[in-house]
Amino acid sequence: MNVILVRPKEDGNVGAVARVGRNFGAERLTFVRPRAPLGPEARRRAMGGMPLLNSARSFSSLGEAVADSDLVVGSTDLVLGRSTAFLRRSIDPERLGAIVRATEGRVALVFGPEDNGLDREELAACDLIVHVPARREFPTLNLSHAVGILLYAIHRAQGSEWEETTPAPERLALAGKEKELLLRRLAELMARTDYPRHKRRGLMLLFRRLFGRAVPTEHEYRMMLGFVRSVDRMGKKGRG
Repeated sequence: MNVILVRPKEDGNVGAVARVGRNFGAERLTFVRPRAPLGPEARRRAMGGMPLLNSARSFSSLGEAVADSDLVVGSTDLVLGRSTAFLRRSIDPERLGAIVRATEGRVALVFGPEDNGLDREELAACDLIVHVPARREFPTLNLSHAVGILLYAIHRAQGSEWEETTPAPERLALAGKEKELLLRRLAELMARTDYPRHKRRGLMLLFRRLFGRAVPTEHEYRMMLGFVRSVDRMGKKGRG
């Protein structure tokens, strides 16, 4: 994966791009007519991305920078307009990740300068255009954030079993039987404690929605069942 920055103007942003590039597997960092020298701020923000920063190459045109690329992907934050719809017709980062996963070859991700993005000629040189959906009133992302989102989408599309990624959070197994058992026990507890009858249905729905959002594990349901049984026993002793 080759990350190409066209006319970058802030060396700190370039350093941040190098860092996030290392996070998500960028193999190269390339500049096209950079407008700022790489100073101490770039090195400070690069951190573990220094290998990318040190090996970066510069070119005088985008055509030269993508000459060895099989797929050139440009980014834009501009809303589609009728006169430029074809030029800026875009896909989202998730679709880009799916495309890269299903193909083999050299991919270049092209990002424009911080102030005004890629121009029409540069966009026309791209095989695909990607747009990161954001709030309409402020759709412009920081350069390193945009790079990070696209690289993450590509990295994540490889799947958690990919040997080059850290383990994804384990998928939780739904525990429907334990959930329904706990709900029944709660309903029984309400009845035995004389909880107002007209409020029981609403509270049961509240518990169901709460468990639905939290997605407890089987072990967590069983712990809660144990607590309900303990409360129930104490109530029986009190009545006795």
